[in-house]
Amino acid sequence: MILLYILMVIIGFSFLIIIHELGHFIMARVNGVKVEQFSLGMGPKIFGIKGKETEYLIKALPIGGYIKMLGEEEKVDAKNSFTTKTPLQKLSIVAAGPIMNLIIAVLLFSIFTANVGYQVPVVDKVESGYPAAEELQNGDKIVKVNGSSVISWDDFSTIVYTNKGNNLNIQFIRNGITKSVDIKPKYDDGQKRYIIGITAKYVQNPNVFQSLNHGFIETKSIAVQTFDVFGNIFKGKVSKDDIGGPVTIAKMSVAVAKAGILNFIFFLAYISLQLAIFNLLPIPALDGGWIFFLLIEIITRRKIDDNKMGIINYIGFSLLMALMVLVTIKDIIYPISIPK
Repeated sequence: MILLYILMVIIGFSFLIIIHELGHFIMARVNGVKVEQFSLGMGPKIFGIKGKETEYLIKALPIGGYIKMLGEEEKVDAKNSFTTKTPLQKLSIVAAGPIMNLIIAVLLFSIFTANVGYQVPVVDKVESGYPAAEELQNGDKIVKVNGSSVISWDDFSTIVYTNKGNNLNIQFIRNGITKSVDIKPKYDDGQKRYIIGITAKYVQNPNVFQSLNHGFIETKSIAVQTFDVFGNIFKGKVSKDDIGGPVTIAKMSVAVAKAGILNFIFFLAYISLQLAIFNLLPIPALDGGWIFFLLIEIITRRKIDDNKMGIINYIGFSLLMALMVLVTIKDIIYPISIPK
């Protein structure tokens, strides 16, 4: 049975990679750039089909993928070369991959929502004996907590969880009037976390519009949380037990696959969003690095030397590979506990 779950993970991740590279491929063709190779995986070639212009490959290592465009790695003065395209055309090609991952994240979150429903930051029930009992009531719509906007119930839950029992300033709307209260969460021994004692309103059997809308909301909410994590990493507030690499992702993927197809769809949406965000970071060798330099070219109207770009991207790629190796070693020596 475990082989079935591993196969699900490989197919799911391959789907996300294909979608990402398909974005680059489509915009390359739209802009008249010849795509020489479309590869799924890295390393030695296992299988290949030669099309009219493009060779489609499957490689031995199911890690990543790429498209190889004419003039991408070296200067080629041809009409169908990446080299000869304008910075704006190049930008549309490079940005298409992450954008496709963002679109897929929204769609997968929407599919998950359509099947299980979703919670909204509106109070449905207040538990007696808990801190919120005297301050909030049914129908209150929570809009801010400690100054941070709340657009989904996940936003609210995350803020309460990370607040570690400290005072919460909750801003809400009641009968069209905005009000504000201070509530100190109470530690619940049963749930092993701090809570204030409210239950969110649940939307069951959402229609297509509601599902898509919540797909956008979920995407935005998780993206904001991701950038908060980046901020905490730079501030040194994240321990080694909070960071995982390829091994952790693989283990987690299998565990989620065991939990059912809908949970796996949600996880794929989450990974697709993380791929989009990671690739948009202004790091050389990533799509974001290309986007950064192309934006400089568009703004300054001055072309950056191709040789310098090549050196910067090579250094960036080498550093990323070194980081991946280090994180993988960390995964093996200090593994993160994954629920069975």
